[in-house]
Amino acid sequence: MKRAFLLLSVFYAALSMGASKLLPQWGDTFWRDSIPETMRQSYIAFGEHYLKKEWNSLPVSAFAEYKKTGNRTHYEGLMFEKRRQLAALVMAELIEGQHRFMPDIINGLQSTLEETWWGLPAHYKTEVPRTEDQTVDLFNAETAALVAYTRHVLSDEIGRFSPLLVQRIDQEVSRRILQPALTTNYWWKTAGMNWNPWICSNWLAGVLFCEHDDLRRQAALDQIEKSCKAFMAAYPGDGGCDEGPHYWDRAAASLFETYYLFSLFTSHSSLLTSPKLLAMESYIYKMYIGNGYAVNFADAHGNRAMMNINIGYPFGLMTGDKTMCQYAAWVGQQEDVLHQAAQLYNKSGNWPSLGRELIFLKHIQAFLREEPHEPRLNEVWLPDLQIMTTREPFVAMKGGHNGESHNHNDVGSFIVYPDGTPLLIDPGVGEYTSKTFSRQRYDIWTMQSDYHNLPRINGYSQHDGKQYKARIISHKPGQLTLDISGAYPAEAQIQQWLRTVKVQKGKRVEITENFALKAYQAPTQLMMLTPIKPQLTKAGIITLGSHTINYNAQQLALEVEDLTTLLDATLRQMWGPHLYRIKMTLCSHNLKQHIRYVIK
Repeated sequence: MKRAFLLLSVFYAALSMGASKLLPQWGDTFWRDSIPETMRQSYIAFGEHYLKKEWNSLPVSAFAEYKKTGNRTHYEGLMFEKRRQLAALVMAELIEGQHRFMPDIINGLQSTLEETWWGLPAHYKTEVPRTEDQTVDLFNAETAALVAYTRHVLSDEIGRFSPLLVQRIDQEVSRRILQPALTTNYWWKTAGMNWNPWICSNWLAGVLFCEHDDLRRQAALDQIEKSCKAFMAAYPGDGGCDEGPHYWDRAAASLFETYYLFSLFTSHSSLLTSPKLLAMESYIYKMYIGNGYAVNFADAHGNRAMMNINIGYPFGLMTGDKTMCQYAAWVGQQEDVLHQAAQLYNKSGNWPSLGRELIFLKHIQAFLREEPHEPRLNEVWLPDLQIMTTREPFVAMKGGHNGESHNHNDVGSFIVYPDGTPLLIDPGVGEYTSKTFSRQRYDIWTMQSDYHNLPRINGYSQHDGKQYKARIISHKPGQLTLDISGAYPAEAQIQQWLRTVKVQKGKRVEITENFALKAYQAPTQLMMLTPIKPQLTKAGIITLGSHTINYNAQQLALEVEDLTTLLDATLRQMWGPHLYRIKMTLCSHNLKQHIRYVIK
């Protein structure tokens, strides 16, 4: 692997021989001849939306809100929209090639370069950004990449306006990311979570297009290699993303993006054929449910399919994964990429991912020839992450531990989607606040086991920490048994709690709870969350739309709680206006019990 990063002579040769052709620049006939006209018009219309629009400064009062009130969405919304404005204009100018958007782009670049810091207040020490503190965070890095890619594809046009602006871009990218990333021993450089490859992929773009010092470039390549190796080494062998499908896009996909950029400028491509990278890639379609839904364990801000085609298709193409390529083609077909290309581009990140779109469009003709196919895998088992999916009906169950990245206390939870529609669900996560990544994280209801499909045992909920974990008892297709007692504190007095989820194909889902307690302390309750209002019209049967949950009414007492007031805008977008919690309280105080309930 190291040779690919250290073949600097090959890198220089590629660069000097016109490696810019690998990502076509402004004026290249590629943009006229290779992109379907309907796609071209979509990008141009997106850019026209921002023509002559004022470039707003980012108010320091909004930046300070995170420290003062805990709100992070206000500043993020303003910042993301400003970045979206630039990304839309750049793609429109690149596609049209008539200089029509250049004045707005020039003004946007200057406005961006004048900002004090490019990151988010949630990742900054003080309530006001300071010129001397250029901490490298996710969005400082991603803004640097947006500016660097803009400089690359529009270099001649920016230089025609003023060579001084090109110089200023290089200086600011260097000052804000290239220098601090190189000289600071940031924690993310050895992390096994999304910050590592997310930043590295953007850092590398800055190195490729804005770094002109040979020794610094070499040193940066070495550090990026080391960071990527640390990230991959921390990943489980089954390729599972413990941060959940929502963060796969900036975890495994960003690792691929980093490797792909290196492959453009070296003659060595074995980085893209690593077995672990292939396993990491496949995770995203292994978590696909159907009807556009995806498993949403951990910090997922959505329950829809979470694969952007502008990275998913190149990932599949470069690694030779036909399932991934066909999945991307299916998403493109469903989203009408031929006519709505800009809408997909707009949704490809917190703001449109310019670099990824350039990579995707480089392969657009191969993409258009791809046969679309929805990846409804019958069985998935990830033994390291301890996730099972099976169908039909679709069920996903997870074990693992409560110290995972973007963790929720959800060891042993499961979701049920009959016919690809949500029935029993994982709530996901609402809008991020100052609590989300603080010591108060587990004060947030969506992080708690009581708001997942789990038992509250002897009056105790699960605890957070890597030591609170499941033990696999058995797995076979359509059935998983876990001992989840280890996810609860010792005070819960649990000797053993065996939870089995079993799918009888085409019929029903059977859940059994076999447990032994050391002592009785408080009533035990089984929780289940659903967006469908439960109807308790008959003892022993809960009706959820066209489905039922059958239980022993002599064993369990039913109660339904309306959680509607807990929903914020993000959660309502996922589940609609209502969410309910079914609470089944065990009637007996016996220390050993066998509970069975069936979803039909």
